[in-house]
Amino acid sequence: MKEPLYLIGNVNVDLVMGPQAPWPQPGTEVIVPESEFRVGGAAGNTALALDALGVDYRLITSRGNDMLGRWLAEPFGARAEGWTVAEGATTVSVGIGHPDGDRTFFTTSGHLHAFGLEDVLAQLDQAGEGCVALLVGPFVIPALLADYDELIAILRRRNYRVALDTGWPDGGWTPGVRARVNAWIGHCEHVLINDIEAKGLTGADTVEAAAEMIRPLLPAGASLVIKCGPRGALAWRGDEHVAVPAPKVKVVDTIGAGDTFSAGYFASLAKSDDLERAVANGVAVASLAVSTRPRRYR
Repeated sequence: MKEPLYLIGNVNVDLVMGPQAPWPQPGTEVIVPESEFRVGGAAGNTALALDALGVDYRLITSRGNDMLGRWLAEPFGARAEGWTVAEGATTVSVGIGHPDGDRTFFTTSGHLHAFGLEDVLAQLDQAGEGCVALLVGPFVIPALLADYDELIAILRRRNYRVALDTGWPDGGWTPGVRARVNAWIGHCEHVLINDIEAKGLTGADTVEAAAEMIRPLLPAGASLVIKCGPRGALAWRGDEHVAVPAPKVKVVDTIGAGDTFSAGYFASLAKSDDLERAVANGVAVASLAVSTRPRRYR
């Protein structure tokens, strides 16, 4: 990957609070020790990490026409000038932390509900020769999800190299969702999913079994990467298989860990086509991010 990365997906506001246990009773008030107001969403998390890693990219997304929408655009400067500005409120996710590091999220539909194919095409260059288009968060962008097959077809016609990070579908991995995602995979040069998503997509009991079911769907020469959290990551490309363990770290905040991995992965691919080095960089960047506050990426 020698040209800028095109990042297409969701950016929203995150309000992270906690940790809190047990879950409070209705009608009560609880004082929590920490809170943080920050840029979030799969595309937002990945973009912040790419910025920190010095990787050139384009961010194709939207924001609401309100104070939070203007605040959301500020960190991205000129990159936010072409974003779609939707009428109404910006999407907000409130994440309540638990003592084990996990989170419970409450998310408004907000501006992401109206972000569709025409909004993407208005921001997308006609010629994508040599560029990777990384698609993230499809299941939280309903208008765009309706035309996702067409979006992928357009990207292919414009000679973009399609990369996909599915996220978790609202409603779970129904047969219809599985069939649709499998069809997307058949047009992707990079598929990056986590271990739970891989097993949900395939119905397999193990990551390795899931990989054996996904790999035949990929085009020749494409890469499958399965992010396994504290166990590192696995990857396959043709006959090549890579397994990179994660270092032992004290976890501070796991939000966006997989998105941060993707940033490290593509940052490495921007310099060389070495799969093992790219996966190792993804693991290293994500491990540092989840173990630091303020968050660091290198």
